[in-house]
Amino acid sequence: MPRHHRNSRTDSTVSPSPSQRYAAFQKTKAQARSLAARFAATLPFEIDEFQREANEALEAGRNVLVAAPTGAGKTVVADFAMYLAQERNVKAFYTTPIKALSNQKYHDLVAVYGSDKVGLLTGDTSINSEADIVVMTTEVLRNMLYEHSTTLTALGYVILDEVHYLADRFRGPVWEEVIIHLPQSVRIIGLSATVSNVEDFSQWITSVRGETTLVVSETRPVPLEQHVLVQADDHTEPELIDLYQHDEYGRQTTKLNAELVNRLDQLDRRAARRRGEERPTKRGGKNGRGRGGANGKPERGKPERHTPKRWAVVDELNYLDMLPGIYFIFSRNGCDQAVEQCINAGLELTTEDEVRRIRRIVDEMVEGQLSQTDLKALGFSKFRFALEEGFASHHAGMVALFRQIVERLFEEGLIKMVFATETLALGINMPARCVVVEKLEKFDGTGHVQLTPGEFTQLTGRAGRRGIDTIGHAIVVDHRGFIPATAAALSSKRVYPLHSSFRPTFNMAVNLLNSSDYETARVTLDHSFAQWEANESAWQLESQIDTLEKALAGYEQAFICDHGDFKDFMTIRMKLSDLEKAGRRKLKQTSFRTDKQRSAAFRELDRQIAELKEADREHPCRSCPDLQQHLKWGHRWARETRELERVRDRYDSRTGSVARQFDRICDILYRLGYLEREDGSPAASVGTGNAAGHTTADTRLGYRLTERGQLLRRLYSEQDLVLAQAICAGTLDMLPPQCLASVLSSLIYEARRGGGGEPRYYPGGSQGPVAWAAQELRGIHGEIRIECEDASLDAPAQLDFGIADIMYEWADGEELASILRGTELTGGDFVRNAKRLADMLQQIATAAPLLGEKGEALARTAHEAADQVNRGIVSYSGVD
Repeated sequence: MPRHHRNSRTDSTVSPSPSQRYAAFQKTKAQARSLAARFAATLPFEIDEFQREANEALEAGRNVLVAAPTGAGKTVVADFAMYLAQERNVKAFYTTPIKALSNQKYHDLVAVYGSDKVGLLTGDTSINSEADIVVMTTEVLRNMLYEHSTTLTALGYVILDEVHYLADRFRGPVWEEVIIHLPQSVRIIGLSATVSNVEDFSQWITSVRGETTLVVSETRPVPLEQHVLVQADDHTEPELIDLYQHDEYGRQTTKLNAELVNRLDQLDRRAARRRGEERPTKRGGKNGRGRGGANGKPERGKPERHTPKRWAVVDELNYLDMLPGIYFIFSRNGCDQAVEQCINAGLELTTEDEVRRIRRIVDEMVEGQLSQTDLKALGFSKFRFALEEGFASHHAGMVALFRQIVERLFEEGLIKMVFATETLALGINMPARCVVVEKLEKFDGTGHVQLTPGEFTQLTGRAGRRGIDTIGHAIVVDHRGFIPATAAALSSKRVYPLHSSFRPTFNMAVNLLNSSDYETARVTLDHSFAQWEANESAWQLESQIDTLEKALAGYEQAFICDHGDFKDFMTIRMKLSDLEKAGRRKLKQTSFRTDKQRSAAFRELDRQIAELKEADREHPCRSCPDLQQHLKWGHRWARETRELERVRDRYDSRTGSVARQFDRICDILYRLGYLEREDGSPAASVGTGNAAGHTTADTRLGYRLTERGQLLRRLYSEQDLVLAQAICAGTLDMLPPQCLASVLSSLIYEARRGGGGEPRYYPGGSQGPVAWAAQELRGIHGEIRIECEDASLDAPAQLDFGIADIMYEWADGEELASILRGTELTGGDFVRNAKRLADMLQQIATAAPLLGEKGEALARTAHEAADQVNRGIVSYSGVD
């Protein structure tokens, strides 16, 4: 059973009995002798009860899942796992979802254990990979497992930081692959946010990996106060008002603060007067609810309250001594504009001594990392001036070096306000005294959507520095359409469920079949959290199936016929009805290769209908004198039989659904030559043809990988099959390095405002090698998209050639300032895409030789292209 740790108060205390006191004494003695106790003694603080319980479970040989709020100290359990690994002479891996987290954790661990005992593995960095403790991204560990890397030897513990990230649509499935495929001897330590179904998640881990202890703590180490910041107009001071009422002991309750509701109502009336409109009438009800007051939805055309300026918010928080703070703005441009607005307003948040320290740290971090030309292109002077005033942006559009400078200065208390997008909420160690949320909605790429409770909790969890602040402050800025009740609903505790985003991929399929037989691979996929969730939701359908089966048995008893098998008679009539009603319509909607095939299919349908009609006419039950009475029960039986078929289909679609996706993926890979039968039969001659002429695999037979399959196994990309097909088709063979980089950028680039983009120009012109290869790649992509749609699988994302010209110029040696001029691409976006491109090129360089002499030539070109892309600012890793 999970243990939940909360603050509690009791009105009376029951003294323990002598036997209970003795048992407690013995337990304390045993704990004092344990490794967990020795580890706790090395810490400069006393560990919390949830940390002690998790550490003891880990020492006892169990897997551990810890769910606690941000800043509660979950990493103490991870630190003990690494301490335990050192004591037991085994390895420990620390995995994170993003490189920035890996880099930060690497530095933290080096400070504790020394650089000789700690390694780092990310997509573009490899340091001391055989060390006792290795920090890595989760994708790196997944790839190690599939490659049966020797680095896994003597592995004892794997820490999965931010394990709730497995809900992420794009990268989440990797977490499940790791949990499923790790050797059973390895103990996992999952560190999760507090999610509402963490018990389900823990039960799944137990089903896959054995005994798992779930430890849940819902107590924040620093209490969080919720506020709303309002302002009447630009000429008055902003006002910070509590969101909730406080009790007689000064503790925050869960009841909305009437003072806030009344103040918002006053500001609504003031806005109405400013617009020359009438006051809300009494008909609107108390507090203006009927007219869209503080507790109601705003009416269309209703005058809006004044929205405080960003600089005014910062100035007020500085006056109230609530800084340092993080100000979440769901827009990169908004973050950069906020810094400018504060500078233009004349705000200065740093002392002369702090300015000197900022200059020294920035100079140290920049020296030797980037050229003066690159720094100029990135607006370094402007960035540095803002830092010296105490302000900074932090978002994915910035290059890694700039983000790391901001993180370092903020951790040292030198930057007072960071304007950040929500990406900062993911794991980066940047606690603050206050967190400001500008709006309770964000743009998700298609439209404006409300923040979820989970997102709001993740953002505000940064408020309150343990050991420094007695209270953390979460502040929502009054904005258009703001309703206090919405903020209250978002700020509750465990509020959002964790759902699997797992789905089989082409690369996953060939990697599974490389190390296990077909049936074992299917069983492995049945162990996924996605399938576990589906199975858990199927119990209601099981109950329906049981009820329907009992009803059918009763009907069959009611229509027992002395003249023949009445169930058989009803089955014939049902088949006949189905063919007459739907058979021709289905054939009309089917595509055939030839008219001859079409005619043959219709003749076969007519033959089947004729046979069933004859069987109906000649059936012995037709001569039964009680035929009409039997038919009355028979029609009910037929109706319930069809319902049972529908419910069973729904049940089957949930149970084993992941393995069936795997079957369909294998069908495609078999037809395209990436898999072959274990009996050596070629794809073209084995299986049964469908109406479209495709070959369908007989899933009772096993598969083995072909040479193409071994190639695909080494290509880790969302466009894995498109890339493999392009390599096998020779599409990339004759391209020089710059052109190869240009073409392949379409497989890794995803424009922030939708895909399918075109470059400003195709290098070499519209008839040149890049344009030709791009057209070929589109054709390959289209064929795979049709294959996936026919198999009811998710089609690969649309190709986007929007940076084909930029990557060509960069690979050709152009400067950063030159290639970004006239584009909307930020330095951070360019570097991130260039790193992904270099990684893909390196994968080709490693895998292409599997295709023989032709592949070796492509591998050499890919290696050269990778070197040309991974230069200058792109090669910066952020690790000393």
